[in-house]
Amino acid sequence: MVCAGINAPAYRELEEYLGRERGLSVEEYLDPLLDIAEVSPSYVGPRLPVGGDIWGVRRAPVSYGAASYDEIRLHPLAEVETPAELDDHTWPTPDLFDYSVLPAQVAAVQSKGERCLMAANGNIFETAWYMRGFERMLEDFAVNPELAWAIMERVTDFYVAHFAAVLRAAKGEIDLVFTADDIGSQRGLLMSLAMWERMVKPHHVRLNAVIHEGGAKVIYHTDGAVMEAVPGLIEMGIDVLQALQFSAAGMDPVVLKESYGDRLCFEGGVSVQTTLPFGTPEQVRQEVERLISVLGKGGGYILGPSHAIQAGTPAENIVAAFDTAAGFYPF
Repeated sequence: MVCAGINAPAYRELEEYLGRERGLSVEEYLDPLLDIAEVSPSYVGPRLPVGGDIWGVRRAPVSYGAASYDEIRLHPLAEVETPAELDDHTWPTPDLFDYSVLPAQVAAVQSKGERCLMAANGNIFETAWYMRGFERMLEDFAVNPELAWAIMERVTDFYVAHFAAVLRAAKGEIDLVFTADDIGSQRGLLMSLAMWERMVKPHHVRLNAVIHEGGAKVIYHTDGAVMEAVPGLIEMGIDVLQALQFSAAGMDPVVLKESYGDRLCFEGGVSVQTTLPFGTPEQVRQEVERLISVLGKGGGYILGPSHAIQAGTPAENIVAAFDTAAGFYPF
């Protein structure tokens, strides 16, 4: 099993519930249930500005009532017009990280029991539009494709070098590399399939080849209705499709398993839009059991929520999901 994260208000309520009902913290409850653990190099570069990242993107908190999300307030490449201007931007390099810490991290995690080890996060299109702006990037795909390609090529250059260094330093101990690019909305792809094939897919092909050469598998995240892109995702070299937003149009676990289960593993699926926040514990149990029965038939399924568990999700429902999975398999 895996947990894609629990937003702070839901985490606090779960902590209170588990303490009251079972005398456990969230960490004590989840630790024996989770199969995947993340390891990462240490950032050793210059001090980043508040809300800033290695790409020059700046974020600021925006409240949603119970807590806040960090939303982008500065796209550093917003005014760039030509590929040549990209030379003026400060691009990250692997020198910003200390990869030598990874063997110790691996040993520390595995000393508590064998886990699937994962490194993150290679998101190429998303990183590019974080710097450029979402609407501008999509416009570039249509009217300035040379600029869009050049930005994503620079992003891919970094991730190729970064994950090659991660995998070398970990000496074969990393099982999964988490990659991502949200390419789906609730109703369909964010762009035409042909445009995705032309502008985004080739960069992931290059990154995935390096990950496989380093001895790891590729787990790829996308939200939304992406069924028509699954064959292309397999072609570009992913091994695990993550998130599985079955409340989106056309997303069907039975079709996914029957059509692609011989070539693809799956992770996620327990709905953070419907069942977890608004269902009953019994409905959560039924969904978990169905997903395990369908996607887990013959193996190839990692149970988890379809994204981070959101504020307002009843603690009883979160516990029902993990309790059901723990009882379904003889851990």
